Amino acid sequence: MFRKNAGYDKIVSVGSISALERHMRASLLLFSVLVLLSVEVPGQKGIDTQTKTIKDGSNRTTSRSSDATRAIDWGKGKTHVRDRLANPYKLNSRRDVLVGTIIDVLKERKMIVDEASSRLNDGIIVTQPYVFAKGAVVAQSELRRYGVLEFADNAWSKGRYVLTIEVQPIDGIQNNVLVNAKVEGLAGAGLGSEWTTVASSGQAEEEFLVKLVEAVTGVSPDEPKPADN
Repeated sequence: MFRKNAGYDKIVSVGSISALERHMRASLLLFSVLVLLSVEVPGQKGIDTQTKTIKDGSNRTTSRSSDATRAIDWGKGKTHVRDRLANPYKLNSRRDVLVGTIIDVLKERKMIVDEASSRLNDGIIVTQPYVFAKGAVVAQSELRRYGVLEFADNAWSKGRYVLTIEVQPIDGIQNNVLVNAKVEGLAGAGLGSEWTTVASSGQAEEEFLVKLVEAVTGVSPDEPKPADN
């Protein structure tokens, strides 16, 4: 009886071990599946995060296209078109010094002082005619800059002007400088051509005053002003 029971217990123990092994294997398989699933889900979640990041980046990049609709600040870096200088223009300088500076500026611009017409002691300087344009094409366009053309169909072949500069004393160290230009165009060709006076546009006077102010003050009116902070 003892042996029978022992054998029975042995059979029962072996059966129990087999069932336990099957249970452990099943648990191990289930654990493995859970592990695989847990690894796959974060990976998928990571892909979604990366995709979202890419989409967010794309949205930010795409949104820059709307920048063109924003108001543009044209203040800094914009070419400033100033008003023309006052004529007469006030300068701080003794009259004799200012007359000498005017003559130097005229020489720099390749213009010759007409000594017969000028009265330097009185502060009046007159130039000889200065030819600023030659040729039909150039003369037409340049005369439009320096003069006011009433007859655009004229066959202009040359353009010239004469400057009359007057230094008007205010006190011992201040003077007004008045500049007038007599602008002429040569119409026609050959024996039938003649110089015709046209109204000045003010360009010749402006160009001379800019150079004179620069020579006296050391600063050109055309230099860009510092931007406001």
